[in-house]
Amino acid sequence: MNITNPGKSETSTTHTPVHPSVFTILILPLGIMGGYVTVTIAWFYAKEGISVEKIAALVAAILIPQIFRFIWSPLLDSTLSLKKWYLIANIVSAFGILATGIPPIKESSLPLLTFIVIFSNFAVTFLSMATEGLMAHDVPDELRGRAAGFYQAGNLGGAGLGGGAGLWLAQRLPEEWMVGAILAFISLLCCFGLYYLKEPKSTIRELHMRDTYRNLFQDVWSTLKTKVGILTMIICFLTLGTGAAANLWSAVAKDWGASADTVALVTGVLGGLLTAAGCILGGWICDRIDRKNAYLLFGLLGALCAVGMAYSPKTEFMYIIWTSVYAVFMGFSFAGFSAIVLETIGKGAAVTKYNFFVMLANTPIYLMIYIEGWAHARWGAKGMLNIEALFAVLAIGLFLIVQAAIKEKKIVSLDILAVTQPELDV
Repeated sequence: MNITNPGKSETSTTHTPVHPSVFTILILPLGIMGGYVTVTIAWFYAKEGISVEKIAALVAAILIPQIFRFIWSPLLDSTLSLKKWYLIANIVSAFGILATGIPPIKESSLPLLTFIVIFSNFAVTFLSMATEGLMAHDVPDELRGRAAGFYQAGNLGGAGLGGGAGLWLAQRLPEEWMVGAILAFISLLCCFGLYYLKEPKSTIRELHMRDTYRNLFQDVWSTLKTKVGILTMIICFLTLGTGAAANLWSAVAKDWGASADTVALVTGVLGGLLTAAGCILGGWICDRIDRKNAYLLFGLLGALCAVGMAYSPKTEFMYIIWTSVYAVFMGFSFAGFSAIVLETIGKGAAVTKYNFFVMLANTPIYLMIYIEGWAHARWGAKGMLNIEALFAVLAIGLFLIVQAAIKEKKIVSLDILAVTQPELDV
């Protein structure tokens, strides 16, 4: 069995990799699905007088498959082809988008709608994981930062399409289901992006499934136990670049005298566009400097932005300025994280490895949202923003200490009995 060394560029000399923008197209349905439910469907139900609490429960259902998708990620590495998984997932999730808009807009429809939303988002996890696998196998090391940026920009752009364009259509079309039909059709069109990609050849599959899974978990372990793998796991737990404050912009808006329309602007279309632009620019930067250093730099910029907003004049104009800058830096961090993961996982069981790191990275996001909410309740907006900056600085310091220890070989690997593996310099 040929297990890929993590972090190495193994693009065939006979295959020209696609432009990273292809991954923007392929991942659009994931964003469309989320934006359609969180903005358009939520708007329909709010218009009918359904309580915010019940709408929030519906929106939260989106996260259930995303949280647990690591569990079924090995299926994509061990069965079918990534292109087939993408096609199946796209068709099923497109029908899911269509079905989401069919139940009548009333409270009694919520149980059925919640089931549709969970099932549809379960299907779309296969689409996003197939895209990640194709990206890991097709993109050479020197383009991984840009690929990560375009990938994240597509996710955010899709959310703007499903939410912003979906809501615009909802206010103009005579029937609610028509919006879902249009968005489902757009999602299906994204399948044409597969034409530009070469189906990767698996390096872990064997005749017997038992051997395939043995190779898969060996490949995952061989990545995690190296110095690069250890550093990437530590990065996943760092409390920087989480974008946690963006989830609380509505809560702090009154401190700056921001109107409801302003909050909708900075948390909606404008914020989405700026974050997507930050993803692309951040990915470009990651291909020009050390990606881990870039991620630390992006996190520090986000911390400085938080401090700047905390001590800025409390005016609506400053609210717009600082939240917009924060959105760009958040895009930087999103792209930086994906670039680091792509650099670490190499090929082999790429889907399983990518989603393992994503699962770990969800921890500091949820933690910081909780901590910042707690800080806001006690010290207001200034305290909340300063807490985010403090945790980011502490995280950077911790990572630099661990990185120095690894360089001095005080930490060698997670498996001290293992034969030394070739790996990237850290």
